[in-house]
Amino acid sequence: MTSRRLDELLDRNRTWAANIKSQDPAFFSKLSSQQTPRYLWIGCADSRVPCTQLVDLLPGDMFVHRNVANLVIHTDFNCLSVLQYAIDVLQVEHIIVCGHYGCGGIQAALRNQSFGLIDNWLRHIHDTISRYDGYLSAQPDELHRLSALCELNVLEQVFNVCENALVKKAWADGRNLTVHGWIYGVEDGLLRDLEVTLATPEELRDARRRLAEKTGLSALDCRGVSP
Repeated sequence: MTSRRLDELLDRNRTWAANIKSQDPAFFSKLSSQQTPRYLWIGCADSRVPCTQLVDLLPGDMFVHRNVANLVIHTDFNCLSVLQYAIDVLQVEHIIVCGHYGCGGIQAALRNQSFGLIDNWLRHIHDTISRYDGYLSAQPDELHRLSALCELNVLEQVFNVCENALVKKAWADGRNLTVHGWIYGVEDGLLRDLEVTLATPEELRDARRRLAEKTGLSALDCRGVSP
C-alpha cells in the first residue's frame, strides 16, 4: 500500500511536469540555469499552508523557509543561512513572514502543553505570551486569544527579521528590501496583510510603538521603542 501511494506521487509529478511543459516547453531548461526570486517567504511548516500555491506562483518565483510556527530566532543557523542567501546572493526585494490562524504550535504554547523536544522551540512563543499577557488575557475567549497570539507572533518575527544584522546592513547600504507581516486563514484560503510593512529602521521603531499602544505595553516593555 505504501509503495503504491508513493508511486502515485511520482505519477502526479510526471503529470505536473508535462502540464508545465505544455504551456512553456522551455520552462525547466530556463529554470535550471538560474533562480531569480523577488520574494523570501518565511512561513509555518503546516501542510495546509502551501506558500507558492497560495499566491499562485511558479517554481523559481519564491525562496522559501518554513518551520513550526514561523519563528525567526537569532540562534537558528538554518534560518540565518536562508536569510543570508536570500539577501546577499538572490538579492530578494521582499521578505514575507506569514503565519496562520489556528497554528498548532502556538496553540500548544498558549495551553502550556508539553510535547517533548519541541517544547524548547516553543519557548520563544512563551516569551511572547508573557510579554503580551495583559492584552491576551483581555480577549473574550480562547479562540480569540489564539488568533491574537498568532498575529502577535507574526509581528514579533517581522521585528526579529528587521533586527537581524543582515537586514540592517542591507538597509544601511541603501538596498531596496521590505519586510512584510501576513497571516493566512485556513478556513477561507485568504491571506491578510497585518499592516506592518517595514523598509527602514525608523519604520521598525514606529511599528513597535504602534504595537505597544495597541496592546497596552509601556515603552520599556516593548523592545526597541524609546520612551
